[in-house]
This record gives sequence, C-alpha cells and structure tokens, in this order.
Amino acid sequence: MTTPLVLVINCGSSSIKFALVDEDSSEFPLEGLAERLNSPEAVLRWEQDGEQQEEPLADADHRQALEALLPRVQAYAGDRLAAIGHRVVHGGEQFTAAGLLNEDALAAIRAASPLAPLHNPANLLGIDAAQALFADLPQVAVFDTAFHQSLPEHAYRYALPIELYQQQRIRRYGFHGTSHCYVTRRAASLTGLPVDTSGWLSAHLGNGCSSCAVQDGHSRDTSMGFTPLEGLVMGTRSGDVDPSLHAFLERERGWSAQHTDQVLSRESGLLGLSGLSNDMRTLEQASSEGHEGATLAIEVFCYRLAKSLAGQACALTRLDGLIFTGGIGENSALVRAKTVAHLGLMGLAINDDANRACVGGNSGEIQADNSPRILVVPTNEERQIALETLAAIGAEKER
Repeated sequence: MTTPLVLVINCGSSSIKFALVDEDSSEFPLEGLAERLNSPEAVLRWEQDGEQQEEPLADADHRQALEALLPRVQAYAGDRLAAIGHRVVHGGEQFTAAGLLNEDALAAIRAASPLAPLHNPANLLGIDAAQALFADLPQVAVFDTAFHQSLPEHAYRYALPIELYQQQRIRRYGFHGTSHCYVTRRAASLTGLPVDTSGWLSAHLGNGCSSCAVQDGHSRDTSMGFTPLEGLVMGTRSGDVDPSLHAFLERERGWSAQHTDQVLSRESGLLGLSGLSNDMRTLEQASSEGHEGATLAIEVFCYRLAKSLAGQACALTRLDGLIFTGGIGENSALVRAKTVAHLGLMGLAINDDANRACVGGNSGEIQADNSPRILVVPTNEERQIALETLAAIGAEKER
C-alpha cells in the first residue's frame, strides 16, 4: 500500500518554500523555492528526484507562483496527494495544535496578524492561492506558536498591568515550535526514551535562534516571547535588551520606536556585534584570522545561549539531554563547545572528537564520559508539518 503525500507550503512576503513529504521516506521527492516574487527576477527553482530545474516567473505573485508549482506536484503525486500543510507563524492563544482550515480558522489567523504583521499576511496569501487551486483538497494550518501553548501561566505572563494581557493579549508566545517538537521527539527515539517521560533542553540555532525546555513532550519554557525578537542573540536580531533602550535612544539620538525596532531586528545580533556578518561560518573564519569583532560576536552568542539554557532547566523535573539543531547548531562544533563550556555546573561536557565529527547533517551524541547526553539532531520542520497535517485530517475524520 502506498503512503499518502503531503505538500508543505511556507509562504514569506516575497517567497514560497515548498516540499512534498512522503512519511515513509527520509528524502523529499520534490522540493524547492519560488523567490523574488512580484519582481522581474521572480523565479521558481525545484529539485525532483535529485534533478535541479528552474523556471523564470517574471513579476509573478503568490497565486501565479503556485499556479506554476501545483500542476508539477499533482503530476508527480497523482492520487497520493492527501493534503496541503501550511506553515503559519502565529496562532495566538486560539490554536494549541494544527487545525483544518475553514472560515473560523482563517478568521482567527487574520485576527492574529497584528501579532505577526510580517508573517501571517504572507501565510494567508499562500493559503488563499492554494485553496483556490485545490478547493477539494484538505488543507491544514500548522502554527509555530502552537507547541508553546502548554507553557504554564507563570512562564508566559509578563509582569505588566493585567489589562494589557486581557485586552491586547500581550504575553510570551514562543516560536520555532515545529522544530523544537520534532527534534525532542527524534532525540527520544534515538536514545530509546519515551517522549512522555523525558526532559530535554533544545537549542534551535540559525539566523533566528531560540531555546526551549520540553518536559514529557510538552514545551514548558522558551526564549522567544511576544515576538521573535526576544531571547537569544541571532543573526541580525539583538535578542534581550533593556526595555528602556527605546526611550533612551529617542531622547539621545532622536530615533523613533520604528527605527529602533529596525535596528534591533535587522542591524544587530551577530552582524551588529561583529561589524562584519550575520553568518556564523564567516565569523568563525574571521575570528581564526584575528578579527576581534567576530571573536566577540561568537563569545556573546555562546554565553547568552548557555545562560538561557541554564535558566530554562528550572522548568524541567529531569534532564535527559541537551539538543543542538538548526544550521548553526548542526554544523558549528565551535559554538557547541563554547556553549557547553559555560554549563559545567550542570555536569555537561563535550567529547571533542565526537563534536568535530558531527557536522553536515549527521546526528549523534557528543558528550564526554559521565556527562548528561548532548545530541546533535538535524531539524526537519517540513516533515513535522506533514505529520501534524495528517494527524489533523485523521482527527477530523474520527469526529
């Protein structure tokens, strides 16, 4: 019996990332990216069974890009195409799991758009286009925030006047939920531990970064908050800063709140600290050649990560392992070693040889003898979205 296929769509403001996911295969038979949409340089690139192809789509919008993409998906998948799973960044407090897209769900996603003004409207563009082209196919929204809806109130509430929570729903939401969910379940599988009786610290490190404490399969604390700007140092995002910084910069430099947000989101982080790049690979090379800014950026990045992980251990009743994932987490032995060096009080220590060997998509344990587990686990958000899509469809059929 052939397994169903799920098309996973991740829409940005000017791009569409997609993958056709077979639950029984570790490889995606079809995946690609439509980028630079709404410009003369718009293009669709995809890889099908290992062969790379592309098609110019000058001035194409999201609908036109999907019109070019979806017939290829349909031709390849045939009657095995069971559903489309859409990544949606923000589900607010309404969504604690993936949900079948209907009018109520779409209204709720639109209502959450003020919480993610750069992301949810783009996600909705993809949903609207896919529904118009595949009206009879089940479509599911999978939310970055849903996994963190299990945070206890003492972890998600800010110490602000209560009406700001009651009226504007200002609280900590957390993001990267599909990644933290996937890698903690994968880590449990790799180590032979039950998901529902294990505790993990997870570090998702890419251009965006977050940490998460996962107890018995549920998120109990995470570093990102009301927006993805809170928490760790990231590629161009500052992470945590003093809340009075906005007022100080307004007084001293005449900056508007919007300009300060722009600087904190796009000109800070690794880029701002180093004065060179937001790419950890570039910084590691520059640091090895004596670039002081690059060295400082790496040191701050690793210390702030370790500090976050140590703090989130408070949310766990047991620690079965620390997980590194994401582009930096999976490939930077230096970042892993420097981060763990700050966590000696927790008994964590790296095996240098195992650490250096675990790059390029390899998973494995890299801890020294007598240390709690330290794992490198490649993330697979597309697969997690596909699994949650199938689960949502199954739950709907059982009603």
